[in-house]
Amino acid sequence: MELEIITDHKWKQFKYGYEVPEKVMEDQFSHLSEDNGDNSDGFLQYRGYWYHLSDFMNIDKNSPLLGTWHGYASDTFFSGILIEVSEDGETYRVGRYYS
Repeated sequence: MELEIITDHKWKQFKYGYEVPEKVMEDQFSHLSEDNGDNSDGFLQYRGYWYHLSDFMNIDKNSPLLGTWHGYASDTFFSGILIEVSEDGETYRVGRYYS
């Protein structure tokens, strides 16, 4: 089964916690600790849904995605979101995968 990836290849800036709507922070990210600074940055919005870097799993060493993509968040067994983080950790690229 071949994997299809859809992306615009554009680099985008991560959002800070104060840029995420308060209701979203309460509903989706209440598990992030303010004491540790976990909720200060690393947020992104993709297709109307908010994500945090902690929502993504690392790409496995044996995956054909290794080298281009750094992480994934599954939506279903056959689809999900891919993320590539820049070397300085300030920007990201995102895409969808389907199989």
